[in-house]
This record gives sequence, structure tokens and C-alpha cells, in this order.
Amino acid sequence: MDPLTALGKFRNHVESYISINDTEWQALAPHLEVSQLKKKKNFAEPGKICSHIGLVVKGAVRYFHIKDGEEITGYFSFENELLSSYKSFLTRTPGGNYIQALEDTQMVTLSYKVMQQLYAHELIGAKMERFGRLIAEHYLICYEDRVTAFITQTPEERYNKLLETGGEILQRIPQHYIANFLGITPVSLSRIRRRIMKISA
Repeated sequence: MDPLTALGKFRNHVESYISINDTEWQALAPHLEVSQLKKKKNFAEPGKICSHIGLVVKGAVRYFHIKDGEEITGYFSFENELLSSYKSFLTRTPGGNYIQALEDTQMVTLSYKVMQQLYAHELIGAKMERFGRLIAEHYLICYEDRVTAFITQTPEERYNKLLETGGEILQRIPQHYIANFLGITPVSLSRIRRRIMKISA
């Protein structure tokens, strides 16, 4: 995807949170960076401060921790979704998880330093402050939904929810990552998928 198209996708995403006119966009756009993350490369790592927040414009990433040598998948981000180790980004403290490209991924990113400069910008400072607050609210809602789902839903119910929100996208994720995300074994996931196929047949 060419950089101008990528930037246009970022503008569309920003405008899902706040309204910006062409003059305000011209003030924001020069501060954005269009970059590539190769498959298996990390956007964030444990023990390092995450200095960027970005939007996936093409590709996919996986969030995971490693405990006792085992990977524990916590989340995925796909096209038109934000990515960041946001607590690390905000607090300037080392993060605790990996964010790794599942496939070659194109992003539009903002650094923490640039974000602070934009908050103080005479023209767009107030709107960028609002954008930052709404992003924080978005992350909080996602986290609460994830915790609630694990407490109140079965793995099959959680898998059905994944199908509702991204059935086609799920085809791009290795099955063992999906199973890990659901907190079950790949064998259990295969059983769930077979049951769902029988019901929908």
C-alpha cells in the first residue's frame, strides 16, 4: 500500500474518534510515520519501553507473554485496529509483553515524544488530547470485555464471538494461536470447530 493511502486510512481512523478538518490534518500528517514490520518481527518486547502507538493498515499482529517457557496469547490486532503496549507507552516504563507481526504488516505510527508535542500544538492540541483520552478508554473497554468473557463465557462461546467479529480474519491466524488465546488446547479447538460446522451444516 502506498504511503498516501496508508495515511488516509489513519485519518479515517482518527475521525472515528474526533473530527478534524483539512487544515488540522495538514498539521498532523507530517508527524506520522509509515513503516513496515516483517513477519515474526517485534513491535514491542518485555523489558523495553514501547515508544510508539500505531494503526495497522495492512497485516496483523499478536500480543503475547512468555511464562515458564510457554507463550500465552492475549490479543490480536488486524487492519484498521490500533497497536501499542499502551501502559508502557503512557507510563514510560518497560512493557511486559511481545507484540509480534503474524504476517508482513504495514503501520502508521506516532512516537510518544511527537504525541506530547501534538498535545501542546496551538491548532490541534485540544483535539489530540481528546483523541488520546478516547484511545485510553478504548483500551480499558477491550481489557474489561476480555476479562468478563473469560469469567462468564465458555471457550466455545468465546470462539463464536471471534467468528462474529472476524470470521474471515481468523483464517489468517494459526489454529494453535487461537486455541492459546481461548485458553484451550488445539485438540479442544478442533472439537469446537467440528461442533459448530455440524450445527451450521
